[in-house]
Amino acid sequence: MLSVKNLTKQFKSGDTKVVAVNNISLSVPQGIFASIIGKSGSGKSTLLSLLGALDKPSAGEIIVDGRDIAKMSDSRLIDYRRNKIGFVFQSYNLIPNLSALENVMLPMEFAGVKAKAKRLRAEKLLREVGLTKEKFARKPTRLSGGEQQRIAIARALANSPKLILADEPTGNLDSATGKIIIELLKKLAKIEKTTIIAVTHDQGIAHEAKIKFTLKDGKLVA
Repeated sequence: MLSVKNLTKQFKSGDTKVVAVNNISLSVPQGIFASIIGKSGSGKSTLLSLLGALDKPSAGEIIVDGRDIAKMSDSRLIDYRRNKIGFVFQSYNLIPNLSALENVMLPMEFAGVKAKAKRLRAEKLLREVGLTKEKFARKPTRLSGGEQQRIAIARALANSPKLILADEPTGNLDSATGKIIIELLKKLAKIEKTTIIAVTHDQGIAHEAKIKFTLKDGKLVA
């Protein structure tokens, strides 16, 4: 479960104080697909960075799996990002010289998972996201955008994270493929018992979520 309490992030821009995230509180249960929607400048990118432990808040709590990541040391945050969180990006961010299978295995290699277990987990996840076996050995350039995003989702799930953050996950896909990817994220949240949050400006994606949050000027308005 994700629980955010009175979360605030402010910084200076010249002589001006900017409050990018303003006293936000929200919660998302385990195994739920949720969305955070807002226009450019609403604070959603800053909130994503805070939830993903890529930045530290000025105030407030971020509780993931019973631990407040806002209070973690830098060394513990590295471990958190590696084992408790997964990222899915608009641009896929796959390693071009690795196969689909190798891309999914990579996070487990960093986590010290044994070779056989690593391969079995990667193959299982690629099947779950709907990639056919003959494409496991293909490199990203030989796959469609939708297939690459499926691999990116499988990679995000590799270390069984408690939270997955998807940043505009359908931004580079056509509308039909985008719908398939969103349905896949909804299904995987239940199967893998992982909280998945899609950060987007797309109302269509937001309405597919079990829980929807709307940001405006750094505040939670709905």
